[in-house]
Amino acid sequence: MAPADLWIPITVGAALFQTWRTALQQKLRGALSADGAAFVRFLYGAPSAAVLLALWCVATSRLPPPPHAWFLALCTTGGVFQILGTSLLIRAFGYRNFAVGTAYSKTEAVQGAVAAWIILGEALTPIAWVGIAVGAGGVLTLSLPKGGITVGAFLRSSIQPAAACGLGAGGAFALSAVLFKMANVTLAGPDAILRALATLLATNILQTLIMAAWLARREPEQLRLAVSTWRSSGLVGVLSACGSACWFSAFALAPVALVRALGQVEMVFTLAFSRLYLREVVRREDVIGLALVVLGVVLILAGR
Repeated sequence: MAPADLWIPITVGAALFQTWRTALQQKLRGALSADGAAFVRFLYGAPSAAVLLALWCVATSRLPPPPHAWFLALCTTGGVFQILGTSLLIRAFGYRNFAVGTAYSKTEAVQGAVAAWIILGEALTPIAWVGIAVGAGGVLTLSLPKGGITVGAFLRSSIQPAAACGLGAGGAFALSAVLFKMANVTLAGPDAILRALATLLATNILQTLIMAAWLARREPEQLRLAVSTWRSSGLVGVLSACGSACWFSAFALAPVALVRALGQVEMVFTLAFSRLYLREVVRREDVIGLALVVLGVVLILAGR
């Protein structure tokens, strides 16, 4: 594989780590609140990110570039948008319309393509745009509840708060990806992976401080629980750091839109886990959605 295509396996790895981390994070919901479960991702992710950065520095005999004010501002803003996106997604579920909230949040790839085009000037080929649209359609199909949902019902649901939160979540995640790439670019040095790991560590530290302050004010008990559940929470943090390291590295190597669009293979991994491991029945909608996601990925890679 050519060095220019290294972002492809890195993105697939990011999707795998994210699927694994999400599954473990869901189990924590029995012991922690939604914000508490999100907090451990950063609390234990920061030291994991530091280890990854140190290992890369040793392997390459390079030191991370020094941070500066603009870099830290971008990391902070991107980190806040990522936290906001997570909060909006959880709120969408709280409105008891899981399918609509999830489906609209999955517009992240399309919103990310538009945001990267406007802010970063990342232009895509027509084939890549078609691939993003096809993949988004596949993810939407996979997000439908058991038994499906009619077009009319979905359109009626689109004016509900769950849809607004879902769209907001997708937009927040898309903006965070763009801001993380901007932060990476502002650092000095030729090693894109080193810059990505430095960006991840700075972002995780800032997110830990932000969330800790929030929990101390709103849910102080969650701070104690985040520490007492360190065995399971620590693994979530490690997986989060590994996944984020892959995402940040892929953003540094390729256009944000292509990375996020290819990252939709996460839905394929989720489906495979639920069907093969949990032995759940495969629906016709699952087969159609899976085929669309795969077709979208093929078009994206063909038009990159």
